[in-house]
Amino acid sequence: MKIIIIRHGDPDYEHDSLTPKGWREVEYLSEWISRMDVTKVYVSPLGRAKDTANATLKKLNQTATECEWLREFDAPIHRPDVTDRKMITWDWLPQDWTKEPLFYDHEKWTDHPAMTESDVKAQYDWVIGNFDALLASHGYVRDDHYYRVERANKDTLVFFCHFGLECVLLSRLLDVSPMVLWHHACAAPSSVTTLVTEERRAGIALFRMTGFGDISHLNANGEEPSFQARFCETFDDETQRHD
Repeated sequence: MKIIIIRHGDPDYEHDSLTPKGWREVEYLSEWISRMDVTKVYVSPLGRAKDTANATLKKLNQTATECEWLREFDAPIHRPDVTDRKMITWDWLPQDWTKEPLFYDHEKWTDHPAMTESDVKAQYDWVIGNFDALLASHGYVRDDHYYRVERANKDTLVFFCHFGLECVLLSRLLDVSPMVLWHHACAAPSSVTTLVTEERRAGIALFRMTGFGDISHLNANGEEPSFQARFCETFDDETQRHD
């Protein structure tokens, strides 16, 4: 089985859609994905993800299954340095989160007090529970840290979603804490992440990532990747995003 996870194009968050740049990105993306032998497409209910999927779906002459659990991961917390309001789960300063050993543990990261005061674990379990159920419906059943193969296949499943949610899915497939992925990885808008199963012994499969955040469709068309989700490369660069 092959899993393709796609982040939505450059977002217009105000209108939950795409910017003009985002519309160009998803057109280039559709030219690439529509050449694949896609078995099934799943999409977030949010507008920016559905708009990203539409160009590809038209070329594939397919419809997508909308999944509520593919929406952006939503479990606000009180960050240690910001106590007057709640913020998105993963937007921590490195000098704070890296000091917490729990955040490197893929089974215990939700035990941190900042996570237990919110519904982070419940939201995480909801997402990965639905994800595992979907994979089981395609023949791959979660069994401890691998997947038991009940119906071996070479299906290609495409997921149009969001960066935070993508890291949650990857944390399940790769058995790593999403905190590590949220802070050490960055998938640009319209980027493509690919995982395939390896079945080295009959009936036992592991998902292996063959590409993360691929933007070759942008490079091929001379389109610069969006800076969304990144912060300034150097603090003195006033042209790039700061807190």
